[in-house]
Amino acid sequence: MTAIDRERLVAEEVTTPRKSFVLLTAGILALAVGFGSLAGGIFGAWYTWDQAVAQDVTTPDDAVIPETPVRGPFSMWAQSDIITTHQLENSEGLYYAQMPRQIPQVDENGAAVLDENGEEVMVPNEARASWMNATTLTTTLGLGIVAYALSAFAMVVGLTLLMTGFVFLHIRKRAVLL
Repeated sequence: MTAIDRERLVAEEVTTPRKSFVLLTAGILALAVGFGSLAGGIFGAWYTWDQAVAQDVTTPDDAVIPETPVRGPFSMWAQSDIITTHQLENSEGLYYAQMPRQIPQVDENGAAVLDENGEEVMVPNEARASWMNATTLTTTLGLGIVAYALSAFAMVVGLTLLMTGFVFLHIRKRAVLL
């Protein structure tokens, strides 16, 4: 094959039914999945933002990001961090599993209350119980951060698939099967 023949072959549109069908199918599929992924990512980010706005929470002044409405992943992280910090301060540095379930009941003078048998009256450990609230809040904030990360990933994958679909549709007319 001479150089002139190669130039003529490249210049002409060479189409075969199989090549055209495969690239058309792959292009349309990439466009459809890309659009769905992009739309899902946008919806996920919007929904997470909307739910955070509905809660109307602001980070306290001693947070890493002080006095900021909790909306995005960074303010969610700052709020979660300060909840854990305050909880550790209130529980003398102990986590939930490190604390006893029950503690002796004390009177107004700080002395242990005894029952009729002379044994200490045990009551639920309120400091331990408050860890359940802190854990629920920090877990929810962590899920919000993950939701933002997954939404961003879905948007990037969607954009990549949209570009791939357009490329497949564009090259299907110029592809040459050798």
